[in-house]
Amino acid sequence: MATAVKQHPYQQWVDLASRRLGGQVLACNDDFFAEMENLIKASEPVFIADKYTDRGKWMDGWESRRKRLATLENGELEDGSDWAVLKLGAAGRLRGFNVCTRFFAGNAPQQVKIEGCISHQAPDDNTEWHTLVERQDVQPDSDNYIDCHHDGLYSHLRLTMFPDGGIARLRAYGQAQMNSDWRLPGEPIDLAYVKNGARPLACSDMFFSDMSNLIMPGRGVNMGDGWETKRRRGGRDSDWMIIKLATRGNIAKVLVDTAHFKGNYPDGFALFAIDSPDADPDENADWQTVISRQPLTADAEHFYRQQVLTQQQCFTHVKIAMYPDGGISRLRVYGYPDQELEA
Repeated sequence: MATAVKQHPYQQWVDLASRRLGGQVLACNDDFFAEMENLIKASEPVFIADKYTDRGKWMDGWESRRKRLATLENGELEDGSDWAVLKLGAAGRLRGFNVCTRFFAGNAPQQVKIEGCISHQAPDDNTEWHTLVERQDVQPDSDNYIDCHHDGLYSHLRLTMFPDGGIARLRAYGQAQMNSDWRLPGEPIDLAYVKNGARPLACSDMFFSDMSNLIMPGRGVNMGDGWETKRRRGGRDSDWMIIKLATRGNIAKVLVDTAHFKGNYPDGFALFAIDSPDADPDENADWQTVISRQPLTADAEHFYRQQVLTQQQCFTHVKIAMYPDGGISRLRVYGYPDQELEA
């Protein structure tokens, strides 16, 4: 039976640590029971009751061995910890974390701490780390959502758990910063691309798959790697999603990809936009038509250039509507930042 997409406090932000964006776990001091790479898997953690390895119970996460800590002269137990260093898939500004300990019930850490740095190379002993989350308790077998109140730009994280144990996933939600060094002079950019700084704000429905999939890298790998809504029975005439663009800019051409959606692609779509630099708009804002309703076909890329009605205008947000419902794998919105158009 299909289940609805799990909602969380940072739905409008993107997991910058995800392997889908290019995130990596670079190093850890101990992953005896379960590999550090599991921390950034895109999939939700699973539990297989009868699965074991030659080291013990198989777990879908990062798990270190049990520490044997010495007793200090004052009678207190020596403070131990394990750590892992991660490279974000895109440098950016962080808004919150999920330290997920799902299925780690009797073997979760007691506390965690999260630090960040900005670096063009792998961190080393000379790296200056900034504390993003002070040492605090986490609950076992739970999603532990933690706000980040630091507005700096970060490329790497260091997750420390006290004294040992297992963490299923680390999600680092925020907004990516576009890497301008990779862009050629005068080259258009995808204003709706997650790694350029775009992010989803809201949608009418995402029962089968998360709205953030629409702006992810590459083509969708399967039907679950897109934005798919449930079958509607009456009510509104379309499903919709609002995306905050990476930067204010014009819209020169658009790509809509229905990869893998064969029996459930939308009959058509339309694209709207608004210039709202001071506030994020809602569904009922004064949206302007960029591409009027166009038909879509199954499992195909659809390209639009002549159909773009507003190529000389600049916008901060777009809203895509699909009629009446279904699934779209990717949306690409190509244009130029406003400051380049004015130069």
